[in-house]
Amino acid sequence: KPVKIATGLRGPICINGQPVGALLIGRSSSAMLGLNVLVGLIDKDFQGEIQIMAHTLFPPLFVPKGTRIAQLIPLPHLAESLPPASVQARGQGAFGSTGQMALFTVGLRQRPRRPVTIQYNNQTLSLSALLDTGADVSIIS
Repeated sequence: KPVKIATGLRGPICINGQPVGALLIGRSSSAMLGLNVLVGLIDKDFQGEIQIMAHTLFPPLFVPKGTRIAQLIPLPHLAESLPPASVQARGQGAFGSTGQMALFTVGLRQRPRRPVTIQYNNQTLSLSALLDTGADVSIIS
C-alpha cells in the first residue's frame, strides 16, 4: 500500500518569484533501493506541505532520514495560457483533483540542445545533442 512521506517543504514552488507547477518523480537510486516513488503533479497554487507517495514490493524497507528519494521538475509553462478553472483558492488540500482536466504540453522546439563533438581514434563527429540532465548514461548511435 502506498504511503505519504513528508518532505518538510511547502508550496508554492517559485521560480524568479513566480509560482510554477511541478512534476514530482523518483530518483533512479530510489528504485535501486527497492522504493517505488509514484509520480505526482503539484499545482502552481498549492500551499501545503509537499509529500511523496511511495511503496515497496518487498517490505519492510528502511530508508534513513534525509535520503534523497525524489526530485521536482518545474513546469513553468504548464498552464500559462489557460484561464483559471475556478476562482476558489487551492490552499493546503493535497492528493485531490482541482478540476476536470489536466493539460500537459512540451514545446518541442525548446528542447535543451547543445552542439557536441565526439572524438574516437582519428574520427570526429559533430552533432546537435538533446540534453537529459537526469540521465545516468549517454547513448550515442
